[in-house]
Amino acid sequence: MLDEIGQLMEDVSAGGGAPRGLVRIGSSVGFGRRHVAPLISTLCEQFPGLEIRFDVFDKLVDLVAEGIDLDIRIGNDISPHLIARRLARNWRVLCAAPSYLAARGVPETLDALAQHDCLVTKERDHPFGIWRMTGPEGDRNVKIGGRLSSNHGEIVTGWALAGHGVMLRSMWDVEPDLKAGRLVQVLPDYRQDADIWAVYPSRLSGSARLRACVEFFIRHLGDAKGESRT
Repeated sequence: MLDEIGQLMEDVSAGGGAPRGLVRIGSSVGFGRRHVAPLISTLCEQFPGLEIRFDVFDKLVDLVAEGIDLDIRIGNDISPHLIARRLARNWRVLCAAPSYLAARGVPETLDALAQHDCLVTKERDHPFGIWRMTGPEGDRNVKIGGRLSSNHGEIVTGWALAGHGVMLRSMWDVEPDLKAGRLVQVLPDYRQDADIWAVYPSRLSGSARLRACVEFFIRHLGDAKGESRT
């Protein structure tokens, strides 16, 4: 009953254009720190009645169990019981430093990755040590390995820049390094689709403050033409 009263008060306030109350937002560690956290600063300025709790995770979490209202997520494996809105297209690419490729050669096929040092990241949305790639022949699972692995993508990116191996990273993370020549894309015919989504456990019609947050991220994270998956 108290929750219903609180929701009613929120909706009344939102009717005046000022959503109020607590919104719990989650994201992955790297993307959350570099992109979501700065946007939350702007979100708070735009909606001073909102109280934001922002948590970052290095793994997929149960949104209901963790009490997360909105997860800004990279990756297309989304549980069917959740509601999702695609914010922007994104994909992961294979890349390495020029120094590594000069020393070890450029892999010409996915199978050749088995002969290379691969820098393994435990992403939130795919198995450790398996890279699922899409290419000319369709989808393939590639088993990879190497001496270095981490659950933190920024650490792995640092290792790649230092010439320690081939990594699979999102374009949002490595595009500046690719343009500057600090990294080189390898096997460019292959990629791993990993779009950016707003994921939430309840419909937007039930919460004015959640709706305000989702609409904010739609405006600020790329494709304003985001698609809903309900």
